[in-house]
Amino acid sequence: MPTSTDASVRRDADTLAFAGPLLRDAVAGLWSPALRALDGVRRFDLSAVPRIDSAGLALLVELAARAGGGITVAGSPAGLAELGAAYRMQTDLDFSRT
Repeated sequence: MPTSTDASVRRDADTLAFAGPLLRDAVAGLWSPALRALDGVRRFDLSAVPRIDSAGLALLVELAARAGGGITVAGSPAGLAELGAAYRMQTDLDFSRT
């Protein structure tokens, strides 16, 4: 059975593809590989992410900001819509300005 630390990230062209649950226990282990692969990324693929918590969202938001914004997100893991609404996030992982 997968654990909450069984998350991974890989670069595929201009995409960072995440897999596994993006939960608090996994976030610390994803920072370094995600940062190393971030240059030129325009898309986050979350289609292999079953669920996300606020720590996982914080990781994605910070990575999107460091990538220069305008990130396209593919996939919608459990928790993403609710967290996005709670934090007033736009679909490109930027904060709503209204």
